[in-house]
Amino acid sequence: MNGHQPGRHGIVVGIDPDREWHLPLAWAADEAHRRRLPLRLVLAVPPRHETHHVGDAPGQNDTPDRIALRRAAADLLEAACDWVRARHPEVSVTGELLGGSPARVLGGAARDARMIVLGSRHLSRTAEFFSAGSLVVPVTAQARCPVVVVGDAEHISQQPPYVVVGIDGSPSATDALAFAFDEADLRGATLRVVHAWQPPLIMLDAEEEALRARHTLLSEATAGLSEKYPDVHVTHEVLTGHPVEELARAAEHALAVVVGRRGRGGYTGMRIGSVVHGLLHRAHCPVITVPTG
Repeated sequence: MNGHQPGRHGIVVGIDPDREWHLPLAWAADEAHRRRLPLRLVLAVPPRHETHHVGDAPGQNDTPDRIALRRAAADLLEAACDWVRARHPEVSVTGELLGGSPARVLGGAARDARMIVLGSRHLSRTAEFFSAGSLVVPVTAQARCPVVVVGDAEHISQQPPYVVVGIDGSPSATDALAFAFDEADLRGATLRVVHAWQPPLIMLDAEEEALRARHTLLSEATAGLSEKYPDVHVTHEVLTGHPVEELARAAEHALAVVVGRRGRGGYTGMRIGSVVHGLLHRAHCPVITVPTG
């Protein structure tokens, strides 16, 4: 399970024994292979008392049930590491069993990661926010690296494959666009750059001018990156409708949808934007959120 210790810029994937862990693990392993990065598998064993610190070695006052739980978790982690080695023998993989709540453990692991990959069961909005086992939202909110949330197996049916990125002119969207270009380049995919907006009910003569301004936004945002990634075919799409609905629809058969962690929507003080919240529940492809800076 141990071996070469991943450095600061590896990929972290959270292993959840209660979920279909093969899906996020497969995505993370393939991405580590594409980016030639080490892969770190992290499995959290929640302590009996949430006052324990992240990374505390379990062992004090353990009951037989908890000893058995840790043993089963260690076996699962070992099996997951072996699964990655069989899939990508050249990827350096390590596993860590840490004591603490999953959200706190994975939030801590994300500090040194190039990106972190999580699974999601597509819970309803209420269930996701109030479930004791929920970790997607808190980890996404606090991570300083891109967070990838994988909910379903890839069901790519359109060729060539494509990546969707949503932009709104915010600094966060600029960073998301740079990540999306890099991801599309790595995967030989088309990049669909999408701006979704909801015009006022009455625009009259200003409608055409507003549309031109939005197309100009896309052209200016992508110009420099298109020069950096000349092999990436880029399309610009200005869609009318709610951003969550339009992005989810555009990404129906995508390799991934990429958005900034905080766009122009939402409220002051929110750690992640309203579009991110919506896509985590609506999108059926991996959702990649990118922080600013």
